[in-house]
Amino acid sequence: MEKQGENVRQQRLVIVGYPFQGHISPMLQLGTILHSKGFSITVVHPEFNSPNPSKHPEFTFVAIPDKLLESKVSAGDFPGIALALNRNCVAPFQNCMEQILLEKDPGENIAGIIYDTLMYFAQSVADHFKVLGISARTSAAATILAFSVFPRLHGEGYISFQDSISDGGSQDLQSIKIKQLLTSLAENPTNSALELRAALTRETKKASAIIVNTMDFLEQEALAKIKEHFPASIFTIGPFHKLAPPISTSLLNEDSSCVSWLNKQAPKSVVYASFGSQATIDEEELVNMAWGLAHSEQPFLWVVRPGSVRGFEWIESLPETYHERVGERGCFVRWAPQKEVLAHSAVGAFWSHWDGILLLRVSVKVCHCYAHLSLVIKSWIQGIFAMCGR
Repeated sequence: MEKQGENVRQQRLVIVGYPFQGHISPMLQLGTILHSKGFSITVVHPEFNSPNPSKHPEFTFVAIPDKLLESKVSAGDFPGIALALNRNCVAPFQNCMEQILLEKDPGENIAGIIYDTLMYFAQSVADHFKVLGISARTSAAATILAFSVFPRLHGEGYISFQDSISDGGSQDLQSIKIKQLLTSLAENPTNSALELRAALTRETKKASAIIVNTMDFLEQEALAKIKEHFPASIFTIGPFHKLAPPISTSLLNEDSSCVSWLNKQAPKSVVYASFGSQATIDEEELVNMAWGLAHSEQPFLWVVRPGSVRGFEWIESLPETYHERVGERGCFVRWAPQKEVLAHSAVGAFWSHWDGILLLRVSVKVCHCYAHLSLVIKSWIQGIFAMCGR
């Protein structure tokens, strides 16, 4: 809050979220944290995957056109979607900010624009209106480094095509190997993924500050490296969900029937597998993971989003013999109430990605996704490595 004589000016923050579950939920949680400190919050979001305003009546929500349909980007092309949003949303967001500035109360000040790192177009708008532009990374600090070194690694020949990727590491990425950078955004480094990373890094370096959903003691080395490469101040305010009230921000319909199934399982016996709202896998990976869970002889709860298996609607490629083998020991759902599941006494292991790891409330072993594999296993000694056709 800012004092002027005896008057106190209300501070408003504008939050711009990336319209996917693993991004919008942490951004709304961050907004809730900042609102509790006295800030008014305006959430500006694309029309695509709009959040539910009724879950946050204390916020002001404003939708801007994104023209994704006109861009003709395929649903699974996540770099293409991100690039299209950053191209298409600049002018609408600038118009939106003009309205916000025109309509704000006389005693109100726009303290800054906090934008998801993947919505980096907001930085140019912040610069235009001479307000603070703050980049927020909803995932690990190490991913900021991964984004920034990716174009350089490509230029130096470490990354050309997926079959000829160096197995070495990078000084900037501590224990993360180059092969482990091949997430769903990086499998074609010569096209849109490379362009996205270069643009994201360039704009993030212009930010006044960077907020990261992590903790200092988890990523000391990565945070130190970021400070070497990025001039902005770094703020670790994580995990967001522990600091914000437990309000559901799910964009997907949660299937709570899995909780009844969990109630029937022994304490700490269930392997819970969930890979977020964007990750996609191929049929071979699905089958390998499925049989790995079957051979574990442990009960498992597996979240498989519709359309997340490339070329299939859901899990129809799993043979009938598989379902006969696992029987009631396996529970498949399209989406789960994740916080409730992780807090359940039956869950003993969690196979997930970074945002999922930060949600941990119970003592479970972690098996992480590719980009943070070495970080979790070697640096924290809190995970296991499973080969799934990689």
